[in-house]
Amino acid sequence: MVIYCRRNGKTENRLGLTVSTKLGNAVRRNRIRRRLKEAYRLNEDRIKCGFDVVIVARSGAYSAPWTALNGEFRRICGKLGLLL
Repeated sequence: MVIYCRRNGKTENRLGLTVSTKLGNAVRRNRIRRRLKEAYRLNEDRIKCGFDVVIVARSGAYSAPWTALNGEFRRICGKLGLLL
């Protein structure tokens, strides 16, 4: 996955998800979206406020184990300086 972030000047975060049609049919893309939303939701209390966060799914997001996906999300957020 790739994460883009930018300050939005508000007191809350906004989340955007993109999953390309190249990653499969609608069922497969929706599963990827659900997994990425859940990763964000579980870590939302650790993320600083006032950011627009856009997550771009890559092909590994479908088959990756949940712990790896969640760990990768936290690692990238840490690199971006989003974590408290």
